[in-house]
Amino acid sequence: MSSSTSSPSSHGQAEASSSRAPDRDDEHDLMASDPLDNSFPEQLTFKRKQKAPSGPSFSIPRFFSSPLANPSERQSPPRPRNSIGNRASNLNLEESTYVDGQAPDNKDSSGTDWYVEGPGRRVGYDDLTAIDWIFEYAKERQRLRYLYSGASGLLGYAKQLADASQMWLILVATGIMSGGIAAFIDVASDWLGDLKTGYCSNVDGDGHFYLNKGFCCWGYEEESQCHDWHPWSSALGIHAKGGSWIIEYIFFTIFSIMFAACASLLVREFSPYAKHSGIAEIKTVLGGFVIRRFLGAWTLIVKTLGLCLAVASGLWLGKEGPLVHVACCSANILMKLFSNVNGNEARKREVFSAAAAAGISVAFGSPIGGVLFSLEQLSYYFPDKTMWQSFVCAMVAAVTLQTFNPFRSGKLVMYQVTYHSNWHDFELVPFAFLGILGGLYGGIFIKLNMQVAQWRKSRSYLRGPVTEVIIVALITAIVSFPIKFTRAQISELVYYLFAECADLNEDTLGLCKAGKANTGVVALLLVSAMMGIILASFTFGLLIPAGIILPSMAIGGLYGRAVGLSVQVLQESLPKLFIFSSCSPDVQCVTPGTYAIIGAASALGGATRMTVSIVVIMFELTGALAYVLPIMIAVMISKWVGDALSPRGIYESWIHFNGYPFLDNRDDNASSIPDLLAANVMTRIEDLVVITATGHTIRSLRQMLSQQRFRGFPVIDNERDALLLGYISRTELAYALSTALSPPRNLSEDSEAYFAHQPLSDPATSLDLRPWIDQTPITLNATASFQLTVSMFQKLGLRYVLFVERGMLRGLMTKKDVWFVLDGVDEEDREGYGRPGTRHSDDDDGEDRGLLGADEDEGSVSGVDALR
Repeated sequence: MSSSTSSPSSHGQAEASSSRAPDRDDEHDLMASDPLDNSFPEQLTFKRKQKAPSGPSFSIPRFFSSPLANPSERQSPPRPRNSIGNRASNLNLEESTYVDGQAPDNKDSSGTDWYVEGPGRRVGYDDLTAIDWIFEYAKERQRLRYLYSGASGLLGYAKQLADASQMWLILVATGIMSGGIAAFIDVASDWLGDLKTGYCSNVDGDGHFYLNKGFCCWGYEEESQCHDWHPWSSALGIHAKGGSWIIEYIFFTIFSIMFAACASLLVREFSPYAKHSGIAEIKTVLGGFVIRRFLGAWTLIVKTLGLCLAVASGLWLGKEGPLVHVACCSANILMKLFSNVNGNEARKREVFSAAAAAGISVAFGSPIGGVLFSLEQLSYYFPDKTMWQSFVCAMVAAVTLQTFNPFRSGKLVMYQVTYHSNWHDFELVPFAFLGILGGLYGGIFIKLNMQVAQWRKSRSYLRGPVTEVIIVALITAIVSFPIKFTRAQISELVYYLFAECADLNEDTLGLCKAGKANTGVVALLLVSAMMGIILASFTFGLLIPAGIILPSMAIGGLYGRAVGLSVQVLQESLPKLFIFSSCSPDVQCVTPGTYAIIGAASALGGATRMTVSIVVIMFELTGALAYVLPIMIAVMISKWVGDALSPRGIYESWIHFNGYPFLDNRDDNASSIPDLLAANVMTRIEDLVVITATGHTIRSLRQMLSQQRFRGFPVIDNERDALLLGYISRTELAYALSTALSPPRNLSEDSEAYFAHQPLSDPATSLDLRPWIDQTPITLNATASFQLTVSMFQKLGLRYVLFVERGMLRGLMTKKDVWFVLDGVDEEDREGYGRPGTRHSDDDDGEDRGLLGADEDEGSVSGVDALR
């Protein structure tokens, strides 16, 4: 393997410390007035600082001096430039302007190209493109190097403190905002959900219309004692039992359809990015992909309001997954107030990882589980500092939600329960059986959901997304109302399934019947679980905000409670059986609620393939440390069974279905990588559009851009030798040409443009494009293996790799090419994405482009074709 090495000036422009030759003064004056000129008041060097002259080490004026004062006093004196080594060692690095990622264009008087070595200027990232992780972190290191280079005074230390505080201010504000929004969603969705069954008014208490049923009947032990709550049947004056049931059925269905339709209309009209849970897209964004407006203010507003309506509609969906999207939107909005963080795509993704932890924290009341969820499921790059940042953000979010106390019970979530009994050894067998059921559920659900999504994409009838939502809402309401388990809100259902009978004031769902009366309840629980699987498969993927975490927990809780009740009946019928010898005679031996929470954990593990984070989340929900081992066993078995049925979890399946270019850097399955040479996959130089170093005009380059849709071009010295000089992106090239034609340069289209040093060129009438070239691209030898190349893409987050042989360009491979091979895309199917190794877009319609098709900006490209 051979990779290109970065010069000391890899992210800025270098300038020799000696004075400029007179024939370069005009160019210096010209570039000094260029809007791309340096914004920093001093030069920066990679050299070690010279020791200060001997004298007092401390003085009052020195302590209060600004680190930016008299920058020339800290620069090294010029040295003789007798060799290339001396030239390299005397370089002074100038920081680039980070508004557009641009850097100054000062030339060295000797005519060498040291000042333009490095990744080149950047003008930001296009929509639907991958970021350059290496460049972003190098840019941040250089910014910090400049900030800390002269912190000798009080003002300098104050600036350092202010800079270090920005990240923590964003994290704390994100936690507060996430907790406040989660509290609003909890209150609003509960009120809208109860509105389907009746309304509250003041009769003999303090009832008000804006109160849900729980708050309206606060303080009453039984529902019959609450006269402030009015079901719709009694409000219409119908008191007969049959007539009341029909009226309530009709109102339940009408409100369900209305809420679901309103949520879908909000998404369709104002923000298509607010649909689904958003976790698949967030995982892709954290992997280095740019999706503009996916985390914008409109998306946050629509997601919040749409989530309240969608949850209240009674569809089989949850708000837990979408809360991760809401938290990331909050972080993205707050980051705009801090340019140092907002201007660095890599640092933004660290904040998004912490915000995702806050989303899970307020969803389950589980701060530690949220941190582990972000680490295990979402984050592409998760250093130690990000774990600490995630912990702080998740903790602040949980404290904020606790302060609002939306349920007025001290609980962060409605289904937070406490267990008073322990488990017995014989129960390990049904716990393991629940793990098998969870894996079966995960595999079946994922396959069914993907088949529904494929059918939805290819069907020729009922293509209107709002129409489909209305139909699914109608069917769900019709089949859910007659069954008491499916009629309740999912969060309320999960609470009753998890809770012990001793903690329930009223057995609303009939889960605490004794003896053989539980037989009918078990059958009803299993029927409800089967209905939930089918309805959730059709619901997850509609044009509404929808999560799959809570429905999976509800389905697992249903079959878990059924297994728990069956074991309880068996134990009470045969108490003398030897396997029940550990049970005390006068104490309830089996607690069905514990089976429900273990079933919920197994179902969640089977659907998402999470492990450690699920165990911690369930532990924080129950506070029962004794049940950690059974939960671990069930989750472990469910993952094994689920992986045997389908290799991908639900989020990875949607990433694959939508064609998002996500390469998991934690995928250690070497057997999935073909054993072949990278040369068999790369695009060879004969099939590439390359740019030679000279022989161009601005007109010819603009014409080439208009004729080619490639996202970037390798630069070589000439067509015969093909010596690699670097790589230039289409975005940077187009911007450089446009800037040259505009004031103050005002060059003509016939002006010479070149990519290599031309000592005889006139800088006033020609265009030097060297500052825009990435002269240090990652390169590999043309004989490298494909497995090594995939590892480079995964571990470094690369966008492309150039293959060379003795410095001569031999080919190019993009992230898209790797994605094609690893995902098994056939050669015929690649036509919709563009030829492998090339970067041109196709005119795919919005339906084929998935979520990314919602962006209709001019010049945008679809899916993986947008990769550079």
